[in-house]
Amino acid sequence: MNINIVEAVTQIAKERNINRDVLSKILENIFLSMIKRKYGTTDNFDIFVNMEKGEVEIYQAKTIVEEVTDPVTEIHIDKAKEVEPDLEVGDEFVEIINPADFGRRLITSAKQSLNQKIREAEKEVLFEEFKDRIGEIIVGDVRQINRDEILISVEHMEVSLSRSEQIYNERCHRGDTIRAVIKEVKQTNRGPEVIVSRTDPTFLIRLFEIEVPEIYDGIIEIKGVARFPGDRAKVAVASNDKRIDAVGACVGLKGVRIQAIVKELNNEKIDVINWSSEPEIFISRALSPAKPSKIIVEEDHKATAIIPDDQISLAIGKGGQNRQLASMLVGYEITTIKESDWELSQQKEEKLLLTEVPELTKSNLEKLLAAGYESADEVLDAGKEVLRELKGFGEKTIDKIFNILNSYYEEAPQMENNESTEINTD
Repeated sequence: MNINIVEAVTQIAKERNINRDVLSKILENIFLSMIKRKYGTTDNFDIFVNMEKGEVEIYQAKTIVEEVTDPVTEIHIDKAKEVEPDLEVGDEFVEIINPADFGRRLITSAKQSLNQKIREAEKEVLFEEFKDRIGEIIVGDVRQINRDEILISVEHMEVSLSRSEQIYNERCHRGDTIRAVIKEVKQTNRGPEVIVSRTDPTFLIRLFEIEVPEIYDGIIEIKGVARFPGDRAKVAVASNDKRIDAVGACVGLKGVRIQAIVKELNNEKIDVINWSSEPEIFISRALSPAKPSKIIVEEDHKATAIIPDDQISLAIGKGGQNRQLASMLVGYEITTIKESDWELSQQKEEKLLLTEVPELTKSNLEKLLAAGYESADEVLDAGKEVLRELKGFGEKTIDKIFNILNSYYEEAPQMENNESTEINTD
């Protein structure tokens, strides 16, 4: 039986890409609901929906009796024989029900229920479709700009670009075409909600895949990304083919590839560096454009970078961004220090502090510290004559102090004398 409601549903299936089996099941449930409301039961009813032909058939099975007590499940023998003369009492009689017999009110209610079920099915289809596309770039038109989000029209779907996912110094206008990466898809009471982002590191990775064929083909691999969206980013890359320069391929001839990405990200500055499995090398490259003199890797993923004095501002960067991005990229907490400060600290560490000489009496130690001496070198360099001018030091005491301090340096002079002797002998 061809009815308008099935034809309408068939058309919806084509337009909204909803699985016909799903719609067929919805229709079947709708008619079962109508039967339940009209007859009080669905036990002796069968429904067959043909979405291809736009047909629905409803069958009601009845038992043939001589006296009908329940018209829903029974039919009189005389009425049954009008259709098939050979039937007898006790046989099963199958009657075809015309949907039009349900009445206008039931049919109207069924249509409303059907529309609701179709909308639910459509939302489920959209959810399943976008759920499998997380990490994919979408292109859409800005439909509405609100205080907390931008609504983008994408493939019959409205997606949300929240304020936290927008590049802070970027301005969009209604009707603009915009690209973003699908970050999250969640089911809500209002249906599926698709969250897209222009600040997520994945967006930068996908842009590189678009602009650099070698990345898309797997020849070049992106090993890590760190971003301050709208300001600066660092990307670590490695080539799986020794003949191909990973950084050069990403930058492109005359910078054409990297500039396309920079333009998309509202002039975000992007540093592309070669990845290394050696932490010292990787950290040194990550601090580019600064060129560290030395990298000291410590425990607990900490590292110290010794930077030439004239490059310390480059290593730290504006607002500390360069150092922070380098730390994010390599996974180490990086401390930067000027080369001159480092050398000074090393010299202090190499000196023998007076407090580290247990043979000195407490009284003598306090007097030396009060006179401004901190290390053994300072006392020995000053000489005995200077110490004689200080109050509280007698000749024997001075000789004893110098003997104690010199004892810490006896091995080194002895080695020097031995070397000198060997040279003279030769």
